[in-house]
Amino acid sequence: MKNKKIPEFKNVLVLAPHTDDGEFGCGGTISKLIKQGSRVIYIAFSAAEQSVRDDQPKDILRKEVKLATRELGIKEKDCIVLNYEVRKFPELRQEILQSMIDLNNEFKPDLVFLPSQNDTHQDHNVISHEGFRAFKRITMLGYEVPWNNLEFRTSCFFELEEEDLNKKCLALEHYLSQSHRNYANSEFVKSLAVTRGTQIGKVYAECFEVIRLVL
Repeated sequence: MKNKKIPEFKNVLVLAPHTDDGEFGCGGTISKLIKQGSRVIYIAFSAAEQSVRDDQPKDILRKEVKLATRELGIKEKDCIVLNYEVRKFPELRQEILQSMIDLNNEFKPDLVFLPSQNDTHQDHNVISHEGFRAFKRITMLGYEVPWNNLEFRTSCFFELEEEDLNKKCLALEHYLSQSHRNYANSEFVKSLAVTRGTQIGKVYAECFEVIRLVL
């Protein structure tokens, strides 16, 4: 299946509160953008060491995110994991904002993916709202994390090829430490892509909220 080329974006930032959020929210679109020549920089604000199970190494998610993002085509140097403590983002709001301002100055993105403004997880909510402050002059799209979204506006769609969806599923399979979660399976990921594709008369898609559109 060949679909239309999407607008050209030179530098794309993916803001993931925790490792794996970016893959769930926009993994297929990341694959598509990289194939079309975009540089995608993936920023995970936390590797959630405090949430890792006792029988696993504390740095396991740092290793898994490198494997997962490589599967999508992201260069190793463009997968950056910061050291903010999971579930403590509201207390660190100002520091996180400064990190985002620094990222904006360093990478000068023309597209930013971040959690929905209606994401109820406290860390995701901080990344979304501080992200708006840091990148308010840039196109921003809020990605879908259904188990956290109180509501979600289906206002932007990226059609996916089967190759992109398969890469997303393969990327998520690298997170063996998260395989116990009920949403961490290819069946769910593919069914959501089919649902979003059906909404626009295509086979597969990912859906986003338009937080800011700069043309």
